[in-house]
Amino acid sequence: MLIVHVFARVKPDQVEAFRAATLENARNSIKEPGIARFDVIQQQDDSTRFVLVEVYRTSDDPARHKETAHYQKWRDTVADMMAEPRTSVKYTNVFPDEQGWD
Repeated sequence: MLIVHVFARVKPDQVEAFRAATLENARNSIKEPGIARFDVIQQQDDSTRFVLVEVYRTSDDPARHKETAHYQKWRDTVADMMAEPRTSVKYTNVFPDEQGWD
């Protein structure tokens, strides 16, 4: 498993539009066979900050995800909504192990 946390800070007047576009992307992303989980979380004390928690089955699956039409639509839609460039951190799961995900 590969877990990626994508950190996004959006412009205050774009929060709802970003949220809508991101939820559409997430709903389509969880249908991909290489994605085990795709969470969208919003910071409680700063509604302009989001974290996307993407759990991929293999290290090849993020590249496959970025080739999908729904990801490309999301990327292009939210590009001008960003208050700063998105960042990401990659993680390896420790618990549960792969058998615990299915």
